[in-house]
This record gives sequence, structure tokens and C-alpha cells, in this order.
Amino acid sequence: MIRKPTPLFFEQGPQAVILLHAYSGSSNDMRILARRLQAENYTVLAPIFSGHATGDPADILRLGSPKQWRQDTQDAIASLQARGYQQIAIFGLSLGGLFATRALQEHPELLGGGTIASPVIYRGQTNVPTAFIEMARASYQAQNITGDDQEQRVSWLKEHLNAQLMAIQAFADTTATHLDRIKQPVFIAQGDADQMIDPRSGKWLAEAYPADQIDFHEYAGAGHVLTVNTAHRALETDILAYLQTIF
Repeated sequence: MIRKPTPLFFEQGPQAVILLHAYSGSSNDMRILARRLQAENYTVLAPIFSGHATGDPADILRLGSPKQWRQDTQDAIASLQARGYQQIAIFGLSLGGLFATRALQEHPELLGGGTIASPVIYRGQTNVPTAFIEMARASYQAQNITGDDQEQRVSWLKEHLNAQLMAIQAFADTTATHLDRIKQPVFIAQGDADQMIDPRSGKWLAEAYPADQIDFHEYAGAGHVLTVNTAHRALETDILAYLQTIF
């Protein structure tokens, strides 16, 4: 039996950090980073976006949407505020970075945050469609869903995936248009060997902000999921240093 990921909430110090996961990912993307932040006395909340981590990749398309994930992000902020946290930062990996960026626009009370390998400025190539189908096949395989049953499910995904990816791109474009609404210091992390989105995405985003607002880090030889790959320790150290400047 595969254990389904659950949202993470590590209650520690008075300063809180929200971590938003990637498309077709889960809070597991954020566990190592969350534990490191907890060890440094930060309270950490890593929610799971609607439709994710249910065991059926089709739920991402059925139950998820940019509108719903934006609501999930608002709910995460509200839940920390309801617990009395006033000093809050928000970061997102890939898709999560779109919602972290939008949250910084819409919640001036957030003290900062930013993006980790996130295509807020959406240009160049993306391997998301291919990777999503591969992930779905692996997920079905793990559940012994094979043969015609698997093919039918994958064919449904292929039919519906593009509409959601276009909605995500539209959300990213709207978000990118209003970056000037963000007044907080912004952290941006990007691997220069990113195989999922264009590895220049981080630089493009950094160039859209005033230079003195940005804490930009590029990780040599690192792929897309910076929170768990070869760069994860360097990323943790850089995020911790950034948090000390905003809290």
C-alpha cells in the first residue's frame, strides 16, 4: 500500500513559512526543506493543492484549477493568521511559485518569499506535458492498473491536460503583468540544468524586478526539483539567509 502524502505542519517558532509544491507533486517535494526550517526554529506549513496526491492523476484535472489552487493558497495564509502568526513568508516550487508570487501581490502583510524553479515569466520550452503523462503512467503502474485500463485513463488525461496547462499559463501571464505590485524583498532560485522549464526562467523573472528587491540564486548543474536534488543543501542555506533579512 502506497502511503498518500499529507499536508505538513511543523509548529515551532513565531515566524512562519508556507511552502507550496509543484504541479503533479505533493508536500513531499517540500519535506526536506520544511524539516531544515523547523530545525532553525521556523513554523512551517506545506499544504497540498486540490486534486493532488489522491492516487489518481486525473483528479488534478478534475478537482484542480488555478482558481482553486489560488484559494488553497489563501486558505493556507488564513490558517496561519488564525493561529496568531503575523510574520509569514511564502515560497513555491515550480507551479507553487506562481501562487506564492500572486500571494505576495495580494497580501502586502506577508513579509517576503519567492520562487524555486518557477516559470512565472513563461517563455521557451516546457517538458511539463510529457512529464505529467510519464508520472501518471508510473502512478497507474504502481497501482497495477495496466493494459487497456491504463491506456483509456492516459488517453483521457491527454485529452484534458492541455486545457489546464493553458489556464495555468494564463494565470502566470496575469501574475507576471503585475509584478510591480510586489513591494516585499523577493527570493528567486533556479537550476541551470533545469530539464522541465527553460533554465533562463529565474533570470527572466529577476530582471522584471528592481535589482535591489531581488535575492537571486542560480545553482550550477542542478535540475528542476531544487528542494530534493543536488542543490537542496545550498538552497536551504540561501533561504535561511534570506529569511534572516526579512524577519
